Amino acid sequence: MAADRAPLEQPRPKAVRTITYLISGFPLHLAQFVLIVVGIAVGIATVVIWVGIPILMAMTSVVRGSGNLERRFVRSMLGTPLPEVERAPVEGGILRRWRLRLVDPTTWRDFGYLMLSLPLSIAEAAIGIASIVLLPMAIWVSPWIGWMHGSLALALLGPNRAKRLEVKAQHLQASRARGVDAAEAERRRIERDLHDGAQQRLVAVAMSLGRAKNKLDKDPQAVRELIDEAHLDAKLAVSELRDLARGIYPAVLGDRGLDAALSAQAAKSPIPVDVRTDVEPRPPAAVETTAYFIVGETLTNIAKHSGATEASVKVWRTDDKVIVEITDDGHGGAELRPGGGLSGLADRAATIDGVITVVSPAGGPTVVRADLPCTW
Repeated sequence: MAADRAPLEQPRPKAVRTITYLISGFPLHLAQFVLIVVGIAVGIATVVIWVGIPILMAMTSVVRGSGNLERRFVRSMLGTPLPEVERAPVEGGILRRWRLRLVDPTTWRDFGYLMLSLPLSIAEAAIGIASIVLLPMAIWVSPWIGWMHGSLALALLGPNRAKRLEVKAQHLQASRARGVDAAEAERRRIERDLHDGAQQRLVAVAMSLGRAKNKLDKDPQAVRELIDEAHLDAKLAVSELRDLARGIYPAVLGDRGLDAALSAQAAKSPIPVDVRTDVEPRPPAAVETTAYFIVGETLTNIAKHSGATEASVKVWRTDDKVIVEITDDGHGGAELRPGGGLSGLADRAATIDGVITVVSPAGGPTVVRADLPCTW
């Protein structure tokens, strides 16, 4: 399950579905390739006697229909986010409608994908058959091959550049809106904590000092007690302000970075947590803060709800993003619900255009992954 996944991004497919696709795709792609190539060849050869024209018309429809079939097949088996294609409108007589289909870019993108599919399927079918008997290939190689095929399908069968930019703009707009909502909720929380905590303590300090001032000449013993009370309230106010500041931006994160900050979080967890980080060069402060709070909130949820006996946190950096992966051995079944903890993680990640992915089958394990971009 993906929360706020980046638009039109190929996920890593499941091994069983991928192997099924790799094996079953070969006969389908072979049939499509032979039908289209033979049909076009016969149509071109007989066009001089007009018989070829209806054949080529039929082949155009076959190409477009096969492209639609491939979209549904790849979407269901590999999880590729391929929307239904938006074809250019056709109208007029038979020849005019055929000409409009021929000049439609989606027709030629379908044709290019179908011609590439057969040679790819030969190698993919061999890998799929080998994966049935070789467990390492089934676990690691096949999903990677499926990911590459899905990416190719997304490039050729997916929306054109203008539509992709439109979808991306809509995604960014939604992310910004969720980020604003998350920031507003955080502001209200800070305001509430200040009002209910430190502010009340400081009011008590002021009242105690005022009462002590009135009794300064009359009752020195009572003044001493009031000053002691004010001193205690002042120390509590400082402690609450320190905790509040740590909740906004922990000092250890700014001073020593993610490794030390996440290790400190793990040390406070009621279950053992293994932490591994490799984020050099150091990412921007906004990314560090987001990663820190995602890990903290996830570990809290694990301790409260998962029934896990251990967890692990892995954080590493690629060229343009920081990836955070939290795994636990709990009972699984985590779901993204409006207003729930996972939704809050997605909202926090969305403030910097990050993406949260959750994999939590019944019986576990649960994996929460955050992809946080380092550039905007």
